[in-house]
Amino acid sequence: MLRRPGRAVLTALGTVLGVGSFVAVLGLTATISSQIDGRFNVLTATEVTVEDVAVQQNEFAGPGFPADAEQRLRAVAGIRNAGVLWTVRLDSTTTIGAMPSGGGNTTTVVAASPGAVAALVPTLQEGRLYDEFAEQSRQRVVLIGSGVAERLGITTLATRPALYIGQEPFTVAGIIADVERKPENLLSVLVPRATAQELWGPPAPGGASMLIATELGAARQVADLAPLALRPDHPEYLKAVPPPDPRMLRSGVTSDLSALFLLLAGICLVIGAVGIANTTLVAVLERTGEIGLRRALGARGRHISAQFLTESAALGALGGLVGTSLGELTVVAVCLARDWTPVIHPVTVAAAPLVGLVTGLLAGLHPAWRAARVEPAEALRR
Repeated sequence: MLRRPGRAVLTALGTVLGVGSFVAVLGLTATISSQIDGRFNVLTATEVTVEDVAVQQNEFAGPGFPADAEQRLRAVAGIRNAGVLWTVRLDSTTTIGAMPSGGGNTTTVVAASPGAVAALVPTLQEGRLYDEFAEQSRQRVVLIGSGVAERLGITTLATRPALYIGQEPFTVAGIIADVERKPENLLSVLVPRATAQELWGPPAPGGASMLIATELGAARQVADLAPLALRPDHPEYLKAVPPPDPRMLRSGVTSDLSALFLLLAGICLVIGAVGIANTTLVAVLERTGEIGLRRALGARGRHISAQFLTESAALGALGGLVGTSLGELTVVAVCLARDWTPVIHPVTVAAAPLVGLVTGLLAGLHPAWRAARVEPAEALRR
């Protein structure tokens, strides 16, 4: 190893890369899992959906949501925004465009109260959101996603463009660039709830739902209280869907990421082991004379095997130590670039050099066996 340091460094390089990838992958997995965990806790754990199941309970019940649904929920603590929304039933010949025309249409129209729009947590590209005044006065205004606006040729609101739904003109109040909840609404045209009900009638039985954005930690309490606050006479007409348990989300995401990244780390270690095995085997072939001389002086096969196993194990352990350091530096560098908190389990740091040692031992088994089988007389002839 000391006579040929260049070869020793290149041989250990495979283990360095393998163990470094192993440490970096496990560290980044733990770090990313903690980031995902925090995002799930903030967004998913503050969303409650209330479904209209009145028809399932009583076919003559009528709509499950009252007309003043948003006002009733204001008495419930822990609610930031809430509103009713549903997909409007349009005739198959109704089109949506800059001019009234006939033919088919693929864009959906969603009736959404101002509270429901706020619960989507939209990011405006241009314009403004419609408010309670537009809802109460049944204004002909709409909100559209940036993709819908581009498809309809609306590039700016400075010219006050109009949007026709069938023969009915609407003023485009705002263009939405993104939403944090229910992203499918970016492909729809949002119309005030009262306006949609006046033009196209109430929603289909069971077709409406309510989106509620809550304070952090209040979602499950809100889900328990919402049906009773909305329909104290028949709370069974409404079904509140609380957010999933964040612990289940965390465990599912963490297990998936760990399985994927551990597979990649294993592949890196296999590549490093193959590199050590190839280089050690070449060293055995080049040192046949040395092996023959030792055998002639009385060394047995196990002594030769131990020599090459010790060399490969030392290279593996050295590569494991260097790889552990590089893996930790990689995790810290990524976290600094992304403004994350690095998370590396102590067991990972302690086990990584041992992984390198075991990798070196396994990689040296076959070359050591080959070296032990060299016949002294034949080796000395070479």
